[in-house]
Amino acid sequence: MADNARAKRLADLIREVVAKKLQRGIKDPRLGSHVTITDTRVTGDLREATVFYTVYGDDEQRAEAAAGLESAKGVLRSAVGAAAGVKFTPSLTFVADALPDTAKTIEDLLDKARAKDAEVREVSAGAAFAGDADPYKKPEEDDEPGDEDDEDDEDAEDDGSDDDEKDGDAAK
Repeated sequence: MADNARAKRLADLIREVVAKKLQRGIKDPRLGSHVTITDTRVTGDLREATVFYTVYGDDEQRAEAAAGLESAKGVLRSAVGAAAGVKFTPSLTFVADALPDTAKTIEDLLDKARAKDAEVREVSAGAAFAGDADPYKKPEEDDEPGDEDDEDDEDAEDDGSDDDEKDGDAAK
């Protein structure tokens, strides 16, 4: 069993070799410049490699590119074997990458969310708070303007507490 670092290096090499061979070495018109190799994964035993690709175009061009990759699989595996120098050249499996479709779905969802946010912003533009503007509780304050006796009561309580401290010192 090979280590993960070796599998990663082999996967990177396969991705580069296949991309270069598709760009320069294969004359199949189905594999024009609209095929992009996005990722490659190799199994732990280095026997099988999965090559992910995307195709710029419609569904018909994607189907043609898939057929072209299947027909060029032997040539591409030979190129990988010559470049890798490993005892066993991994078999290649080509899988259409779902990344562009997923990215488009995410973009559509983000557009919907932006539209909803704009709608909520428009609705709430003239709205007022349901309660007070400041929802936090504060210590009780006297809001009545003519009630000044409470301040005197607080001063009296302070004076009484000072007397208690003096009495406590005298008792010791």
